[in-house]
Amino acid sequence: MTELNPYAKFIDGRPIAEILADSPAKLEELAEAIGADRLAASPAPGKWTPAEIFSHLADCEIAFGFRLRQTLAETNHTIQPFDQEKWAATYPGITAQQALAAFTAMREWNLILIRNAPHGSAKKPVTHPERGAMTFQTIVETMAGHDLNHILQLQKLAAAAQ
Repeated sequence: MTELNPYAKFIDGRPIAEILADSPAKLEELAEAIGADRLAASPAPGKWTPAEIFSHLADCEIAFGFRLRQTLAETNHTIQPFDQEKWAATYPGITAQQALAAFTAMREWNLILIRNAPHGSAKKPVTHPERGAMTFQTIVETMAGHDLNHILQLQKLAAAAQ
């Protein structure tokens, strides 16, 4: 079985809620640092452009939000994995700003859900078919680590743009 949160290694010691709340502004900063002319440029053959990374983050925010809501609403729910490469087929033509606007709006909506989740929700069980038994909190922590993983990628692209 794989790790419950494959992004746990990216968690940097800050509170999870802080990481989640800070991500939209950090991503906006990185888009600016990368520069409008480089947002649609692939850093290497077969690698996503920064705009595609932002689109991926928006898509994942939809998936995470759905998983969180299903976890709260269902008993012993099994979440549905998705093939990120197949989802990425829709990314050409989506601008970084469009993706960031979608991500930011959905993140705010998901933060409202997380903050207002009923007492005890953090421990509510859910199953991931590839990762096994997890909890509502595991999903929240995965969101934060996933953000930080892609923020690190974008920071490298921003540094290369300087």
